[in-house]
Amino acid sequence: MTSCGAKSCRADERRFTASRRNFLKVGALAGSLLFFPTPLLGSILSDERTAWYRDAKFGMFIHWGPYSLASVEASWPIMTPKPGGITEAEYVDLPKRFNAEKFDARAFVELARSAGQRYMVFTTKHHDGFCMFDSAYTSYKITNTPYGKDIVEQLSSACKEADMPLGFYYSPADMHHPAFRDTSKPASVNWHGEPTRPEWPIYLDYMQLQLTELLTRYGPVALIWFDGLNDQQKYDGRRFLELIHHLQSATLVNDRIGVPGDYATPEQFIPKGIPTKDVRFNAVDSRVNEKLRPVVPTPEDFQLWETCMTINNQWAYNEHDRGFKSAQFLTRSLVEVASRGGNFLLNVGPRPDGTIQPEFQERLRAIGDWLSINGDAIYGTSYGPVQGVASIRTTAKENKIFVHVFEWPTGALEISGIKPRVLSARLLATGQAVEFAQTEQTTRLHLPPQMPDRDVTTIALITA
Repeated sequence: MTSCGAKSCRADERRFTASRRNFLKVGALAGSLLFFPTPLLGSILSDERTAWYRDAKFGMFIHWGPYSLASVEASWPIMTPKPGGITEAEYVDLPKRFNAEKFDARAFVELARSAGQRYMVFTTKHHDGFCMFDSAYTSYKITNTPYGKDIVEQLSSACKEADMPLGFYYSPADMHHPAFRDTSKPASVNWHGEPTRPEWPIYLDYMQLQLTELLTRYGPVALIWFDGLNDQQKYDGRRFLELIHHLQSATLVNDRIGVPGDYATPEQFIPKGIPTKDVRFNAVDSRVNEKLRPVVPTPEDFQLWETCMTINNQWAYNEHDRGFKSAQFLTRSLVEVASRGGNFLLNVGPRPDGTIQPEFQERLRAIGDWLSINGDAIYGTSYGPVQGVASIRTTAKENKIFVHVFEWPTGALEISGIKPRVLSARLLATGQAVEFAQTEQTTRLHLPPQMPDRDVTTIALITA
């Protein structure tokens, strides 16, 4: 079993050889990159490069490709196949049937806007190696499907029109590329990649060529979201960090290519405490939480971070996956993340025809409705001064502290840890003033008997 037909592999090998020659024409790039500085020092809270990202707080992740036709997860069915599941040959052939005839890039952006999401991250290439953009260096791409059009180009244009920052997910792994692994074998036996083979440098050159395409053909790229799986050091991450900063100095980079990036990426969980630079995340290993405590770090110690999460159980579209998280759970997750200084990247998996299922849309618009009233307590905030209290979360910016109430008290709400003098308090949901009393130890808020917002009720405190 192979990842591509014999003719396809031979054609791609010729293309890869040409790519290596073209690589030498990318300018005197490789030599100049060695000396290009990477602006990763100092307090992240004062870094101008990350300012937009820290303010945005909420983004849309999009996992989409031919795998949506089979209602299977992206890439993993060929990496870790299950008995009775789709075969590798069937999976690799899915692009032959992929025709996203109802795709409307503007509708995607409109949905993100209505949800209150302020940036988008799109999967340009997942681990399977299939490209959702018209790469010159592979035949395994969207423009060779019945659909035939460059998805990334359309989404990029729609985002430019709407002034929506767009980032690109790009997997350093590639099950289709014969220099990443021996494609005469099933992907299940060598999906980790084979960096000891003499072909490995060709694969790294291929990565450089494709990243150069993404960073030079589609306008400003807000961020590159790598997903390097395991043993990420094999990708020579510093080389690609410097390439990205050379081509677009403002582009942010995550932490999944073997070197520290601009932000950490816990996956499908929210850290129990505020991440700091002395705690390294294993992206999908929540045991890192045991090292975190509900304390407030200094700005210099804070680690910028982003939790990515699905609305149901799978990243890719699956018509059988009905395990949808509630709008309340997702809204509270956004608040939880913001209260610890992070960003919330919430995923949608479009259907094969290019539309987003109504269950996703309903939840996204519900979050947007909440943000239309409470957005001041999320956008542009950082972690709050009170941490580790089960019934509330706090965010802060300038002279405001926002108290997000999850469990409505039967009496007054007493909060310890608010040091600045409180001048006024009001409910964001209704605008109603809240009576309060403050001592050196506690701030006591006299709330109405009923919780105005069943998802999260937020109180804005104006401080001296």
